[in-house]
Amino acid sequence: MGVLIRDAVDRMDLVDHHCHGVTTVELDDDGVEARLGEGGPPPAGGTNFDSPVGLAVRRHCAPVLDLDPHASRRDYLDRRRELGPAELARRFLTPTGTSRFCVDTGFRREGLTTPEQLAAFAGGRGYHLVRLETVAETLAAEGVEPRELARRYPERLAAAVAEVGAVGVKSIAAYRVGLDLDPTPPTADEVAVAAAGWDGRRLDDPVLTRMTLAAAVELGLPIQFHIGFGDSDIRMAKVDPTLLTDWLHRHRVPVMLLHCWPYQRQAGWLASVHPHVHLDVGLALHYVGPTRAEAVLAEAAELAPFGKLLYSSDAYGLPELYYLGALTFRSALGALLTERVEAGEWSAADATRIARQIGHGNATAVYDLD
Repeated sequence: MGVLIRDAVDRMDLVDHHCHGVTTVELDDDGVEARLGEGGPPPAGGTNFDSPVGLAVRRHCAPVLDLDPHASRRDYLDRRRELGPAELARRFLTPTGTSRFCVDTGFRREGLTTPEQLAAFAGGRGYHLVRLETVAETLAAEGVEPRELARRYPERLAAAVAEVGAVGVKSIAAYRVGLDLDPTPPTADEVAVAAAGWDGRRLDDPVLTRMTLAAAVELGLPIQFHIGFGDSDIRMAKVDPTLLTDWLHRHRVPVMLLHCWPYQRQAGWLASVHPHVHLDVGLALHYVGPTRAEAVLAEAAELAPFGKLLYSSDAYGLPELYYLGALTFRSALGALLTERVEAGEWSAADATRIARQIGHGNATAVYDLD
């Protein structure tokens, strides 16, 4: 029975509901190293290949490049360079079995594929996600007056969404101000005062963050919130998703909690008590490594209704991360479902149905991808 369930999980389509573009330029050794770890380049004399995700690359990605498992760092990097960006993307994206990609294009997009280009490597379809902070920063760069920002931002956000047919928006409040947000929309006067003190570059003001979220709520599209695991900008104590509780009680648009580690249990609880809250465990799975991925996914699934769990890779730049994301997710989900069926708690039919929900059905419904 376990073999049949794992086979069904391995063969099902995936919807990657949050990821970024893959690099279109050839990377040197330092460029690969920097994109392999959330903390950027390793210290002098070190390597990001000596990490759970780095070892997973050498184990699982090396054979995709016609190398032996556990190939050396040097052999792996040399083979990458031989193949080039387009061939790497084709080799790693095609076997993910991902039919649709929802792509956040608001982060360092230079040298990356568009959503359409990314999806073409896998024979799928790409969709756009608009990053709220990027829209505000673009307006500021155009010289919008502080007293005009409260009026102009909702207009510009709506236009940005319409221009690309975006299926959702993304907030990085976690990186900029934390998640203990005042749920009330700011007044125009509050926005004007905050905007007057903003240098127009990195949006990290709580009032202006509330402005972006208020405009997003009016659109009614799913709002993605980065939660937990990220780079060194994160202050981990400020990104527990339960800090959003008051905001969630006030605003009823679909909310997508991304990645969530180490708060996957808190995110699962929020999804169990708020009908509009959904979650994934995203890149946490391939960063903790295959041997721990099942435990992380199981913790997210302890309370969360299975109609609220989604798949994402949150892959950025390196095509290996899309491949590892799908591989590790399928392995962890297959093991989790098999365990429950073999314990007699679930039927095989329920397990395969729930697998399809988590792998693609839930995302297709909440983002209205059909």
